[in-house]
Amino acid sequence: MMAAVARRRAKMVGRQVYYEQLSFWRNPFGAFFTIGFSLIFLVLFAATGGSGKVVFLHVKEIQYYVPGFAAYGIMSACFNTLAISLVNRRESGLLKRIRLSPLPAWAMIGALLLSALVVSVVQVVVLLMVGRFGFHARLPVDWAPLVIAIAVGVLCFTALGVAASTIVPNEDAAGPVVSIVFFVMLFLSGLWFPLQRGSALAQFSDYFPVGRLIRAMFAPFQLLPGASPWAWGDLGVVAIWGAVGTFVAVRRFRFEPRRS
Repeated sequence: MMAAVARRRAKMVGRQVYYEQLSFWRNPFGAFFTIGFSLIFLVLFAATGGSGKVVFLHVKEIQYYVPGFAAYGIMSACFNTLAISLVNRRESGLLKRIRLSPLPAWAMIGALLLSALVVSVVQVVVLLMVGRFGFHARLPVDWAPLVIAIAVGVLCFTALGVAASTIVPNEDAAGPVVSIVFFVMLFLSGLWFPLQRGSALAQFSDYFPVGRLIRAMFAPFQLLPGASPWAWGDLGVVAIWGAVGTFVAVRRFRFEPRRS
């Protein structure tokens, strides 16, 4: 009996993931900018100085930017795109119609999470392959820490994306509000340029999950002598932010449009 129930639930979530993916890939313009944005940034940065050394870290710039923009792709798909999409669905009444359907809320959220995971993995694989074969960047020395970092990052930023969607008041404000928060945090994280360890900006950035995920994605490449591929401290901070996002999302999530 329990096994049959579990199979039915898994099938229901899998079907919803299929529809989420179908919706994503049938919007080629949105899919291109979700997946291609990080790739464009990587190519631009690599073409303008990928063979140089990064100050403070003494590694090639392309080696710094490959894991950095892989993390950027995860955050973009799970936070930026998801938050804006949920606000649009809520205000257009789509979430309310889903609420009236037989699909449980947990299945919808689970499908969103798994769909974001699929998109994130596609982005990471594309960036790693372009970095390796296009610019001769090294691949991760240890893949297990990278897989864990991707999983923790997806869980955290999906939760934060759902939480952010509950704060945005309407669909007109969704793009500007979410994008401003996202890109300000990226600027403070050291994605565009490495932050000097011990600086005031680096210490401030350590309180937020963006820079922490970038470092957790960077560690498996083992580019620094004696460094561990497991960035447990960074993953812990990302996980804490994920728990905070989950708490806010559970408390504030609504299916009905706010204008009603």
